[in-house]
Parts: sequence; C-alpha cells; structure tokens
Amino acid sequence: MNWDKLRVFYAVAEAGSLTHAGEALHLSQSAVSRQIRGLEESLGATLFHRHARGLILTEQGDLLYAAARDMSARLTLAAAQISDAKDGDSGELRVTTSHGLGSLWLAPRLGKFFEHHPEISIDLILTEQQLDLPMREADVALRLKEPEQADLIRRPLGDTVIRYFASRAYIEKFGAPKNKDDFSDHRLINYNATQGAALPPEIIDWLNDVGQIEHDSDLTINNYFAVMQAAEAGLGIAPLPDYLSTLNDDLINVSPELISPPFTIYLAYAEELRRSQRVLAFRDFIIEEIKTMGRSQT
Repeated sequence: MNWDKLRVFYAVAEAGSLTHAGEALHLSQSAVSRQIRGLEESLGATLFHRHARGLILTEQGDLLYAAARDMSARLTLAAAQISDAKDGDSGELRVTTSHGLGSLWLAPRLGKFFEHHPEISIDLILTEQQLDLPMREADVALRLKEPEQADLIRRPLGDTVIRYFASRAYIEKFGAPKNKDDFSDHRLINYNATQGAALPPEIIDWLNDVGQIEHDSDLTINNYFAVMQAAEAGLGIAPLPDYLSTLNDDLINVSPELISPPFTIYLAYAEELRRSQRVLAFRDFIIEEIKTMGRSQT
C-alpha cells in the first residue's frame, strides 16, 4: 500500500473534508482528491460517502481508518520515545484533566514546575471526558476516578470529598442551613452530573440524591469552574470538592453533615511512557503538590 496515499486518507478521515485535509497537508484539494481516488482504485473499494456537508467513511473506510489511526498512534509513540531518549527532560508534555482541577488547582501551580524544568513545554487539555492515553491523545492524565483503560500506569494520589459551601455575603443575606432540612429556603447551585463523566458514578448518585432535597430554586451548571464562581458571587449553595473549596477563604462550609463518600484522584500515563523523563518529572511534581491539596473543613 502506498504510504503517501494512506497519509492523505488519514488526514481526510480526520478532517471529514478534502479542503481541510489539504490545508493541513499543504496540498491542493485536487491533489488530495487524486490521492484518495488512487487509493480507492488500488483497493477496489469506496472509502468515503460524498455529500454536500462533507465526507463520511464507508464500512471499508472505517476498517482502513482504524488501522491508520493505530499506525499513527504507534508512530507518535515511537517519536516520543526517541525524543525522550534524545532530549531527556525537555520537549512537550500533553497533560489532560477536568476543567475545575486543571484551571483552578493545577494551572496556578505550574510556575513551580517550570522553575525546575524550564525546557519542558506543557500542553494542558481540559475536558470532562477521558482521553485515550494508549492512543496518545495525551501523555499524562489527572483523573477523579480510576482509569478503566488497559496498558496504563495508575497512581492513586489521595482522596477528596465534596461538601456544600456558600459565600459570606450569601450567608449574611440569607443565613446558612444547619442541616439538609433547612435547604427549603435556599437556592442550590447544581453540578450537571449527567455530563460529569470525570466523576465516579457513586459521587454522581450522591449529588443527584442531595439535589432531591427540598429547596427554593436551582442553578444548574456543567462546569465546576463556573459552579465555584457562582458560589463566590453569592448566587446560592454549591457542592464543591475540597481541592476547589480550599482555594477561597470566603466560602463557608454549610450543613456539615452533607459530605460525599471519599473518592480518589489518580495520575495515569501509558505503560510505554514509564521511562519518559518528562512524565517522571511531572509525576514527581504532582506527588509533592497533591500534599498541599487537603485542608480540613469544619
């Protein structure tokens, strides 16, 4: 099989468009089209369905795309391993975690990391979804539940819990519920757990159960960064993990009886990267920083 044609096919499958693939490959649309047509002729199969809104893979195209994607991941991994051997603790490291943990807890701490490792670049990918580490969608992940993928090194870093908080201004205006029976006169700022793939199922169930307690009204948000901001602005009472609530002295724990089951924060990376100097440097940094995460709430 012609490698150039396969490279073009993979770019088109990823982009879903001849034009966008051409831009990525610095080729004209007609050149991309010729490569795809030549590949289809050599295989005796149609790889794409054409329609006005773009290209969709056929069944045969799906098979070839899966193989091409696996090859691309292996080549990326090989390049990373070669780079690790050559550069040691320099180069790019792609780190993925949730929006709340990444934007509010991790990002402000990266200055310490750069002080010790100025030659490493961080590409921080914030998403509630679990990226495929063995397929090299990211190098390292900080996750709020144990990774399910195979071929991963998983390191538990410590436990955290979720408690309910309100700002001082909110409490001065509306008072603080002492227990769940007092929630009826308050607004709850709910985290949209249906889109909270980052959280363990038992924590999602706990949040849903607490959300059924009688209360005045709801504000529902699918991002913990915004949940915390809404709580800071005095819009209501919010469930916040300890790694977020400890960042703001203006937030007061209300209804201390409402505490979620503990859940573990994990550091994970592909087995193939176990000797990567960049990964090991980041791992050691996170292990030290995680020790500062907890602060008792009363």
